[in-house]
Amino acid sequence: MDASVDRIADPWGGRVPHGRHEPWPTRVDTYLADGIEPHMVQKWVQSASILHSDGDAMDIAVIDGRMVGVRGRAVDRVNRGRLGPKDLFGWQANASPDRLTRPLVREGGKLVETDWDAAMERIVSRSRELLDARGPASLGFYTSGQLFLEEYYTLAVLARAGIGTNHLDGNTRLCTATAAEALKESFGCDGQPGSYDDIDDADVVALFGHNIAETQPVQWMRILDRLEGTDPPRLLCVDPRPTPVARKATLHLAPRLGTNLALLNALLHEIIRTGRIDEEYIRAHTVGFDELAAHLQDQTPKWAADICGIPATRIEQAAELLGGAERLLSTVLQGIYQSHQATAAAVQVNNLHLLRGMLGRPGAGVLQMNGQPTAQNTRECGANGDLPGFRNWQNQAHVADLAEVWNVEPSTIPHHAPPTHAMQMFRYAEQGSIGMLWISGTNPAVSLPELARIRSILAQERLFVVVQDLYMTETAQLADVVLPAATWGEKTGTFTNADRTVHLSEKAVEPPGGAKPDLEIFLDYARRMDFRDKDDGPLITWDDPESAFEAWKRCSAGRPCDYTGLTYRLLRGGSGIQWPVDESAPGGTERLYTDGISWASADLCEEYGKDLVTGGADGEAEYRSFNPDGKGMLKAAAYLPPHEMPDEAYPFQLSTGRTIYHFHTRTKTGRVPQLNAAAPDVWVEISAADATRLDLGEGDLVDVSTRRGAIRGRLRITGLRPGVLFVPFHYGYWDTPAGSGPGDTAPGRAANETTITDWDPVSKQPLFKTAAAALTLVEHGEGTPSPAPTTGAAAPADGKARTTTLGGPAAHVTQAPHTAWTPTGGDQ
Repeated sequence: MDASVDRIADPWGGRVPHGRHEPWPTRVDTYLADGIEPHMVQKWVQSASILHSDGDAMDIAVIDGRMVGVRGRAVDRVNRGRLGPKDLFGWQANASPDRLTRPLVREGGKLVETDWDAAMERIVSRSRELLDARGPASLGFYTSGQLFLEEYYTLAVLARAGIGTNHLDGNTRLCTATAAEALKESFGCDGQPGSYDDIDDADVVALFGHNIAETQPVQWMRILDRLEGTDPPRLLCVDPRPTPVARKATLHLAPRLGTNLALLNALLHEIIRTGRIDEEYIRAHTVGFDELAAHLQDQTPKWAADICGIPATRIEQAAELLGGAERLLSTVLQGIYQSHQATAAAVQVNNLHLLRGMLGRPGAGVLQMNGQPTAQNTRECGANGDLPGFRNWQNQAHVADLAEVWNVEPSTIPHHAPPTHAMQMFRYAEQGSIGMLWISGTNPAVSLPELARIRSILAQERLFVVVQDLYMTETAQLADVVLPAATWGEKTGTFTNADRTVHLSEKAVEPPGGAKPDLEIFLDYARRMDFRDKDDGPLITWDDPESAFEAWKRCSAGRPCDYTGLTYRLLRGGSGIQWPVDESAPGGTERLYTDGISWASADLCEEYGKDLVTGGADGEAEYRSFNPDGKGMLKAAAYLPPHEMPDEAYPFQLSTGRTIYHFHTRTKTGRVPQLNAAAPDVWVEISAADATRLDLGEGDLVDVSTRRGAIRGRLRITGLRPGVLFVPFHYGYWDTPAGSGPGDTAPGRAANETTITDWDPVSKQPLFKTAAAALTLVEHGEGTPSPAPTTGAAAPADGKARTTTLGGPAAHVTQAPHTAWTPTGGDQ
């Protein structure tokens, strides 16, 4: 029987219990606009989620050329018909009345409307001026984790082989750079070893700094269904917040911020000490065990207890849980990635699986998760700082191979130095060596650290800023040219989720006004710039999404992320497919490393590695010496304290993060009624112990300040670790009440006003989790409720809040069994 559920009040919906080693049953979630019944829908168009990295497959409902709802795809391997709150309601942002529909150019200090020819010619003119006067290094490109594969690949070709710049990166630097680096450090190459299907077979699931309930809600539904089935898994949660994962966990560890590496070193010490390792697997498939064991010899649970603020007995219990697992699945996300020893800590999770031989089997895997829907594609296509196809920029054969694919000379492709990461690009722009910065699909004026600095960089007269986006974001307001882009549902393309599943998203409706797909914009720029190959033919030979996909397949051939067996036709109508897909695996590849480590030899690897403490790059000779046979690499790292520690002036540690109801800087979700109402404004979380000590109450208005800036919000008292403050980072200024925007004297609400310009030395991922902060009472709440939701990690400590998060009738979603669902193959 169908059920109607308020999916704001109950973000994860009803349970369909399933036992271990059983397939996950389907449950199809459908949301249609008020007054629309399923029989009224004229066509259902295949797509997948664009508001998190889960890759939930869905169909878009269309009537008279407009979107009217969505439903989950029961045939898809990722979600079996389920959708999260952002999936269900987020599509409404496409029709927001403030969509950009015409290009804008800056005249006399103001942005004014113009036509596409005038806007593009202004960009081309400035590009040529800079190339002639200062060379390719004067141009930089900063992109997203939300475009399509075909768009990233085109951008990579025009930037690296057309312009010849090394300055190309994505905002995936903020969310998934550490995932890529950790995988390269351990396995020689990017690519998630595990699969979401491992949830069905694991007996222990360990989540390290990963609030999966709010960042990948559908996979949390999968875990919840297992918890209510036969032989449920045991959960280990490592998180300073009382997340839904923590509340369901067999064991919850809440370490002091910035101490993840010490905790993980102690866990590995204990697993080695107690002999809970797979010695045969270690001998056959790894290098570095003796060095790792020696390094960990003195890093006992007692040693870590003082650093992490966790009793040694709890660490020992966690080691027993991990060491005793029959099939262990580990997931990692921002709680690990956005810290000063991010890569070093993430590598220790890989070490755990190499030591225990927990790879390549159902239920035994590791997922270094992504934060964005197409973050994996930026890495594959070379739009995140690496070369396309996981090629090694230090390997001349790899560069020559890529040059042959593009029909250019190897010297055309910049590889004299490491590709420039985003934080360094903004430094170059600040210093003046980058004179043009093209920003596509992201909002750094809210998402990057130390926002006062970022605004000052983007506002420089000498920096020509191009912004390609859907709305007049905080970043677009500072641009010299603004290009109106089409988005998900308004264009066709593919994207790959966090477990390597490739989905096709079809165009369902026309974009508004003159908005254009990002691919079309990039192709137009390439034509106007007249980029040429070495035979004087067009550098970019494709002209639509499918031909771009075919070009990418040629680039991926023989590489770890091989797409050669995929076509748009294969992706239509059925399930997403996991790469690699080639002659040997025409149906896709569920798990990597089923028979040892595949891409770690010096001739094949994506990177020769870095020092996990300093970030210093190794060379080919060092790599060959350490790993002559191309095995998995066990690497040790010494714990160092955070760069900024609490003191008398700033006694708290500040961490930023997400809520289930919003995505990044709310450019989409803030325009969706159900999602915006669920979390309408910034809030500040504090522990119950700290609130009592400071005589603070629920809803009190407070300022949170650091050495960079301050924000203002109302308190939510939770089960957070004492000494920590938490602030969601989603809130910028585009919908802020007057008097609280940039330049005003009162603190605003953008969390990144307070965060530090600093990054992990290996992945270059910024630190959003360890700032030293002070808390000041502005006024007592006097009954004013906190805007924090009462679901998720922000739930009040005492279970009592002045308001309860409800969606009401507008948030009711139909949940139906598989028999009530009819699959479609694209448009019908």
